Amino acid sequence: MMSTHCLKLVSECFIKPYPPIEDSKQICYLAPWDIVMLSANYIQKALLFKKPTSSLNQQHFIDKLKHSLSLTLFHFYPLSGRLVTKKSEDPHSYTVFVDCKNSLGAKFIHATLDITINDILSPIDVPPIVHSFFDHHRAVNHDGHTMSLLSIQVTELLDGVFIGCSMNHAVGDGTAYWNFFNTLSEIFQKVVDVDVHIPVPISHQPIHNRWFPEGYGPIINLPFKHHDEFIHRYEAPILRERIFHFSAEFIAKLKAKANKECETTKISSFQSLSALVWRSITRVRRLHHDQRTTCKLAINNRTRMEPSLPKEYFGNSVYAVSTETTKGELLENGLGLASWKIHLAIAKYDHRVVRQLVEEWLRSPIVVRMDMLVDPYSVMMGSSPRFNMYGSEFGMGKALGVRSGYANKFDGKVTSYPGQEGGGSVDLEVCLSPEKMTLLETDEEFMNSVSVFNPLF
Repeated sequence: MMSTHCLKLVSECFIKPYPPIEDSKQICYLAPWDIVMLSANYIQKALLFKKPTSSLNQQHFIDKLKHSLSLTLFHFYPLSGRLVTKKSEDPHSYTVFVDCKNSLGAKFIHATLDITINDILSPIDVPPIVHSFFDHHRAVNHDGHTMSLLSIQVTELLDGVFIGCSMNHAVGDGTAYWNFFNTLSEIFQKVVDVDVHIPVPISHQPIHNRWFPEGYGPIINLPFKHHDEFIHRYEAPILRERIFHFSAEFIAKLKAKANKECETTKISSFQSLSALVWRSITRVRRLHHDQRTTCKLAINNRTRMEPSLPKEYFGNSVYAVSTETTKGELLENGLGLASWKIHLAIAKYDHRVVRQLVEEWLRSPIVVRMDMLVDPYSVMMGSSPRFNMYGSEFGMGKALGVRSGYANKFDGKVTSYPGQEGGGSVDLEVCLSPEKMTLLETDEEFMNSVSVFNPLF
């Protein structure tokens, strides 16, 4: 039914920071963690809200959100800019940075779609129409030279509102993304009159001083002559995307089981859940006994630095740690072995390792391509259930759910969200080929772990 409905564009415009950006903040240089993302897709996440029972004053809501975005961009000014590449031949240099001032600003889109919340939340799979709730579809971060680095799309459904955000991943990671989104919500709730243009104080001021190892930065000269040398546009295969819900009670039992099997107390809830997913997906892939399989997890560098970077550090400070074993060892042993391997990979990733990886990159810079991350034997755990996704409200109560766009998906990509009811529950968005997803849905260990939860009831 939904395929017969088309998104209708109501309006689009560009929003600049208010107050305007100071000249001293015009340029934002990119750190190694930022540059490495240039060939990846934008971050795309959206919150789905139920329209208030009293009719939503559409124009007032849109005007207030635009005004709030302008005030938020004052604090997150790099998001109003564009990427710029500066090249020279003698001596050879190639530098990518953000021009925060000479641009149109962030993009704002208002659209409508004649479907209901149930059309989004009721199907077993995430319906493909969800991808249309995001701007910059299939764009890579390097496209930020000509595209906005941030785009907010408000899509009104018959009984709900999607607020989707596409943010250039070379400018910030998931932590930075949700700091921005939460601040937009905070300012929206504080704004009383859209005609009053005064700065609004915020709880968590972003820190824009990018981190570089001593002796490096802020300008990094890349060993390229043209972006074709490092930009690759990955096309995802046909995938099924499905949200699986895990209750806090189940996760607590899973953690206890993993720790008991390993005679330890060190394995975390998310490590044990990741182990369950790794084992389950590996089982349905029906690999050869000796085939090596890898579990990768996105990890925040901020807390692992010495001294640590503040959580308000705006930029990328993320890495993917990994552990591997054979399919036989993974499945012939219990949950504990997989959980312990994941725990050790994370525990070994400390300040020394972080600095070593950055310094190695500086000696031989590369830009990670999506096809480098994809193989038919790995599971990649992205995002985090620790992000305060449901803390963002826009006058319509708590969001009913979080959804994502096309960006950065492949067979074996698992995206983590906090459960809507909180309390330590977790939602996992699993992307698999149709054949493997069908097998996962018949996998007894996995499906017995999944809980049923409907935010509408």
